[in-house]
Amino acid sequence: MGRKLTAILLGCLLFCTGCHSGAWHHQSAVPTLSADPPTVGCTAIPVEDAPFGTVTMSFVGDVMLASEHSLGTYGTFNGFAANTDPSYYFSRMQEIFASDDWTVANGENVFTDEVKEMAVKDYDPAYWYRSDTQNAQIYREGSVEIVSMANNHALDFGWVGYTDTITALDDAGVTPIGEKEWVILEKDGFRIGLLCCSLYSNYYLTGILEWLESAVTETDFQIVYFHGGTERVHEPEDWKIAACHAMVDAGADLVLGNHPHVLQPREVYNDAEIVYSLGNFLFGGSRNCENVTMVYRLTLETTEGKITKRTSEIIPCYCYDELWQPCPMEDPEKRQTVLDFMDGKRELPY
Repeated sequence: MGRKLTAILLGCLLFCTGCHSGAWHHQSAVPTLSADPPTVGCTAIPVEDAPFGTVTMSFVGDVMLASEHSLGTYGTFNGFAANTDPSYYFSRMQEIFASDDWTVANGENVFTDEVKEMAVKDYDPAYWYRSDTQNAQIYREGSVEIVSMANNHALDFGWVGYTDTITALDDAGVTPIGEKEWVILEKDGFRIGLLCCSLYSNYYLTGILEWLESAVTETDFQIVYFHGGTERVHEPEDWKIAACHAMVDAGADLVLGNHPHVLQPREVYNDAEIVYSLGNFLFGGSRNCENVTMVYRLTLETTEGKITKRTSEIIPCYCYDELWQPCPMEDPEKRQTVLDFMDGKRELPY
């Protein structure tokens, strides 16, 4: 397992009503498709026992630890998880995940022990994903410390399913971040603002820009980790490119996207990196998916709250080698293919 996080509440912004030891959430923050600015922010997650003056974070895309429609039969993720140790899934990623300060993933399913009524969805095709609360331990055992719930599956089984999920993650020692919620990650006096949010159209941009306007006065480095865009396409839409550029112009130092379920390239814009889609990382909804993914690894060297050196690395990975077990790519040629795609030199990452 990775380095243990100590959640020490140092301060909350106005309207933060749900901060507590171990992790935090906003009790009234039902995930909604709203453009209103985020209103939650807590300095709650210092990190222990890491090199002074160096902050390292790893980011992955969509992680689905569940089966469609809660199925637990043979051959489904839920059936497999019932007989598999939670340390199995990210065991081949531990050299990366256990060596950073924080690993961040997008959690694409509900954790609840009762099969509740599925939420009504007004689009087609639509999917619902649920697994037992014990499966939240997969994140903890895999050294994933922060899980975004700002996505279109957070309410698959309604508000009760959502609150069960938050409780399960809390109980596992994992910090959940809901729609339009943000945290301040602090180490050695250096403060990183991390916002998790939806971005399905320009409608959502206003709230993100308003958060950035306030966050730049509260933090030293601002990250937007968003969920949106067209699924299963390898090229970002023009509107999404423009929206990400607007975030950087408003103060974002790093912008990372998920939701398309496949990789989309990165870009350096005004000295800030944008990755338009991190792709799937572990997709329990199927026994196969586009078997190409990545870890985005950020390292900041800091002195007295200032960045003295910033480096990043794209680590090409497979979504699975063994079933539902992501792992780094070893073949140099295949690794280079992914890197070339991420840098816009190829149309596809394989």
